[in-house]
Amino acid sequence: MYDYLIVGAGLFGAIFAHEAKKAGKKCLVIDKRNHIGGNVYTEEVEGINVHKYGAHIFHTSNKEVWDYMNSFVEFNRYTNSPVARYKDELYNLPFNMNTFHGLWGVNTPEEAKAKIEEQKKEALGNLEGEPKNVREQAISLIGKDIYEKLIEGYTEKQWGKRATELPAFIIKRLPVRFTFDNNYFNDKYQGIPEGGYTKIIEKMLEGSDVWLSEDFFAKREEYTSMAKKVVFTGMIDEFYNYKFGELEYRSLRFETETLDMENYQGNAVVNYTEYEVPYTRIIEHKHFEFKTDGKTVITKEYPATWKKGDEPYYPMNDDKNNELFAKYKELADKEENIIFGGRLGEYKYYDMHQVVARALEVVNAEIGK
Repeated sequence: MYDYLIVGAGLFGAIFAHEAKKAGKKCLVIDKRNHIGGNVYTEEVEGINVHKYGAHIFHTSNKEVWDYMNSFVEFNRYTNSPVARYKDELYNLPFNMNTFHGLWGVNTPEEAKAKIEEQKKEALGNLEGEPKNVREQAISLIGKDIYEKLIEGYTEKQWGKRATELPAFIIKRLPVRFTFDNNYFNDKYQGIPEGGYTKIIEKMLEGSDVWLSEDFFAKREEYTSMAKKVVFTGMIDEFYNYKFGELEYRSLRFETETLDMENYQGNAVVNYTEYEVPYTRIIEHKHFEFKTDGKTVITKEYPATWKKGDEPYYPMNDDKNNELFAKYKELADKEENIIFGGRLGEYKYYDMHQVVARALEVVNAEIGK
């Protein structure tokens, strides 16, 4: 008999298992994939740590979270400075003075602000009230040119809907800077784990039993009977057999190839912002760890509409889905022996640092009992 059955060997499940084991608890961790790590899984190809399920750049301003992750492996000094490509034009992200100079030829923050204000009035007039959709929100923050070249197509590909149909909150935190700073994140701490994320998960899972290629729903009763409590990190609506209907998710598809060249694009992440280009970005993995020689590995990332049976990557947190989730959460809150966690279990768009903080909060509250 285990103290905890943990469904999902990703970041949330691995942290829960690690902390529970430290407290003397016995854990069984199962995952339907044939590897640990969930979406942060990295595998070595040609000496390069490949982010199998998209770019994962760890960033946080929470020193406790940063120190916790660095207690497993050391992180390098990688700083996320993506480049946006629109047709044959290249621009720095986040939107900053380099972007504004490349687009409009302006040299000072004052000139850039004046240009944005001019375009905002031209496109939206005297907009009354809060922006109602992504188009209005983006133009009000950054002007018409940047919206049309660098936001509209990318966002519509990412979410599978037109910008005028998407809620404004999706880009509430659009990073806009009137400095020549290409660092995408404002957080104090940032980097990539040396040796890849899989190393971290391996260390977290030491001392727990781990079974891979195991589908919880195929033998649900058997698995549940093996532990006093279940920690579930899968889709909450699937757990309840879609009782109130399906929640919406977005999925992703990845095309990865090894190229016989040293350097393909000169940057770890290049976003393709035209709607007509089907992928949203190309990731060149070697640049996450400053490798300069040998071959290179690139991944094209294609957003996809999720349907039952597909891999869900992130929730669609609009009003309709949040209302539906509230019904599932009401059931979850009544459970005495089930703990839900992570992006899918809590139907919330967590970044990695938020998953770490939340997992520690949940396990500490649980073990504290």
